[in-house]
Amino acid sequence: MHIHFIIHEAFEAPGAYEQWAMMHHHTITYSRVYLNEPLPNSIDDIDFLIVMGGPQSPSTTKQECAHFDSKAEQAIILSAIKAEKVVIGVCLGSQLIGEALGASYSNSPEKEIGKFPIMLTQIGKTNPLFTDFGSTLEVGHWHNDMPGLTKDAQIIAYSEGCPRQIIAYSKFVYGFQCHMELTPEVVELLITHSQKELSQAEKYRFVDTPDKLRSHDYTEMNQKLFTFLDKLSQRYLSPLEK
Repeated sequence: MHIHFIIHEAFEAPGAYEQWAMMHHHTITYSRVYLNEPLPNSIDDIDFLIVMGGPQSPSTTKQECAHFDSKAEQAIILSAIKAEKVVIGVCLGSQLIGEALGASYSNSPEKEIGKFPIMLTQIGKTNPLFTDFGSTLEVGHWHNDMPGLTKDAQIIAYSEGCPRQIIAYSKFVYGFQCHMELTPEVVELLITHSQKELSQAEKYRFVDTPDKLRSHDYTEMNQKLFTFLDKLSQRYLSPLEK
C-alpha cells in the first residue's frame, strides 16, 4: 500500500505510524510542509493519508504560519474521504478532518501533555477495530484542542481531561486527539520544543514534567496502534468493504 504523511513540524514526527508502515514494507511518501514540500496533487495512488499534529490550529492563517495552509489540507482530506481512502488525523490532523467535514474544532477542557488513560465508550468497546484496547488504555497526549463532531461521528474513547480522544467519522476515517505514535525519540523532540509549557507543569492537572515524560514506557500503546492499523488495512483491502 501507499502511505502518505502530511507533517507540519519536525518535532511532530510520525513515530509509530511510520514504524508500522516500514514494518509492512509499504510505499511511504511525505509532505513535510515545514520544509515547503508540496501537498499531493492527487490522492489517486494513495491508500492511507495520515495527517500529523502541530502547534497550529485549523484557524491558523498563512500570515501566522507561512508553511501551513489549513484550507488546502482540508481539501486534500475531503478528496481522500470522498474517494474512500483511509484518512487518519493525529491531534491537529484530527481537527482538520472535522473541519473538512463541516465540524468545527474547539478547546479541550484541559491541557494534556504526558501519558494518561483513555476510556472506551460502549460504542468503542464494540467496534472491532478497537477490541484490543480494552476498557482503558494509557496513551500519550500533547494538546490544547479537540476535533469537532459531525452528526455521524462516533466517540470511541475519551479521557478525564478531554471528551473526544478518538473519533470514528466513518469506516475508513479516524481522528486521534491522543498521540499513540509517541516513542522516546519523538518525546525528546517535543520536550526540546516545549520547554516553556513544561516549565509550568505544576499549574495543570494533566501535564507531566520532562523527567516524567522520559520515564514512561510507550511500547504497549504503540503495539495497540499497530493492531488497529493492521485491522484497518484488512478492512480497506477487503472487496466486501468497497
